[in-house]
Amino acid sequence: MASSVSYEPHMPVVLVLAGHDPTGGAGLVADAEAVAAGGGWAVTVPTALTVQSCSDVLRVEPAAPETMRASVAALEEFEVAAIKIGLVADLATLDAIGDILEGFPGVPVVADPVLSAGGGKELSTIELVDAYRRRLLPRVDVLTPNRGELARLSPGLQQDTERAVALMRLGCQAVLMTGTDDPVPDASADRVTHTLHAPDQSRQWNWPRLAGCFHGSGCTMAAFLAARLAVGESLVAACEQAQAFTWETLAHGWRPGDGQSLPRRLWRLSTMSGVGPSTSS
Repeated sequence: MASSVSYEPHMPVVLVLAGHDPTGGAGLVADAEAVAAGGGWAVTVPTALTVQSCSDVLRVEPAAPETMRASVAALEEFEVAAIKIGLVADLATLDAIGDILEGFPGVPVVADPVLSAGGGKELSTIELVDAYRRRLLPRVDVLTPNRGELARLSPGLQQDTERAVALMRLGCQAVLMTGTDDPVPDASADRVTHTLHAPDQSRQWNWPRLAGCFHGSGCTMAAFLAARLAVGESLVAACEQAQAFTWETLAHGWRPGDGQSLPRRLWRLSTMSGVGPSTSS
């Protein structure tokens, strides 16, 4: 007897524009896994190829801007419900992203400003950071910087709140600042504080600090957040769900060598048994 297959009538689609990280800890692989875990379907367009390990980025090769534009144009059968932006490798890539965003008016945009690698390698120039501020931030609905990235994007300002307000004055709708890498002053050593700044509300969350150094937590949170916005969650709910999911991926993470640990976004699958077709002799 033939078995019937039930297909989902609709999947919330997230367009991901990000670099490829061969370790799977961050970049397109991380984004696609997080979007899937968040209930969405990721369509991915590389902004760059990277040569990297779990310790540091060795080389970045920006993608061809025309290939980026053509790749998105070919995805016209997908109804994009949210966009997630990761690594912007150079000015030509930024131009291509700007052109792509023109085709999706009203679609929420989540941007994770990847300005440097976890191992310390710089991934942005002063010129690129300035262009990011002027040309991309006005199109961003939620920016997800860590405290160091927030400071670089708002030079000359000393307080996190005034930095976030300055970015919102540039057109960014909301800033979700993470405090994992650079703790908030006077924060408890065993807690991590994340803060949402938005025009009509602000919110702060505290999470237990996990031991170790992780690679890909920012990508994971931003992509999951984009997926939750794509399914229709409110900003605050999506931010909280993204933080909770990311914390779990880190708590279930693994360390393949001597470098940083990697989030396991699909950790729940490891507890599944009896999946797949059965065989009999």
